Amino acid sequence: MLVLAIFPLNTWAYSKYIIPGGNTVGIEVNSKGVLIVGLYDVEGDSNKEFKIGDRIIRINNHEVDTIDRMIEVINSESSNNNFIFEVYRDNDIKKITTNLSKDDNGVLKTGLYVKDQINGIGTLTYIDPNTRIFGALGHEIVDKNTASKFEIKDGKIYEAAVDSIKKSTDQEAGEKNAEYDINADIGNVEKNTKAGIFGQVNEISDDERIEVSATKEIHTGKATIRTVISDEQVEEFSINIIKIDPNSKTKNILFAIDDERLLKSTGGIVQGMSGSPIIQDNKIIGAVTHVIVDDVTKGYGIFITNMLEEGER
Repeated sequence: MLVLAIFPLNTWAYSKYIIPGGNTVGIEVNSKGVLIVGLYDVEGDSNKEFKIGDRIIRINNHEVDTIDRMIEVINSESSNNNFIFEVYRDNDIKKITTNLSKDDNGVLKTGLYVKDQINGIGTLTYIDPNTRIFGALGHEIVDKNTASKFEIKDGKIYEAAVDSIKKSTDQEAGEKNAEYDINADIGNVEKNTKAGIFGQVNEISDDERIEVSATKEIHTGKATIRTVISDEQVEEFSINIIKIDPNSKTKNILFAIDDERLLKSTGGIVQGMSGSPIIQDNKIIGAVTHVIVDDVTKGYGIFITNMLEEGER
């Protein structure tokens, strides 16, 4: 009898040479359903069964994917004031039946604070010239009200320009301030994951390509990051890699900024720098992901191969 041993084999299609980012991008992502981010008092406690973090996906069997659509459905179904909300909670769908209260003007009140979009800025990490897949941020987008990953339906990234920087100080990370043009979208966001956001760009540029480093080649010592501190100009700044952790999913590279010009401009790592590519020995090795608040000159990065693999999933 012939016995075959079958082992799973992961093969990744990302390119050996990719386009490094470093440019600041505007980010807009839309939620899957309407996210409940808070509750307010209403007569009759009609909101008592809802929880912060619930995502409303249907009302009275009508699909709901935006706040405008939610308002439209509630108004169209208001005659009998009998509502069945379907919400996504803890990987399951829960039905909540309620009668909404009315204010003095007869307007129905849900008792819910909701959102359907998050926008901000970050840094583009790479573009794969063969597949048009891009990766940015190096970490997931989290809703600050629920402290959980923002489940996205879709989104876009846009060209952006840095106009000022609030410097990082002891115990407090600063931030880039940038403006982006909603008429100048670069591509579509398709996934929000622990390794970053991913999607496809509209077109491939003729920008330089850089070799992808194998994780075994990454070492402590000198490296650089590509990022923007003014307008749209991508520049390289020196860092020192202190420690490599191949076992972490996201915090693979511990580094310290030692570039005096960058420290003078930013005080250390700032919000909006997430996704900045890390370069070592003329190869791309990772991306900036987190600042260490106790010492804002230090931070973590994710291996570029972790991002590329996630982008291909």
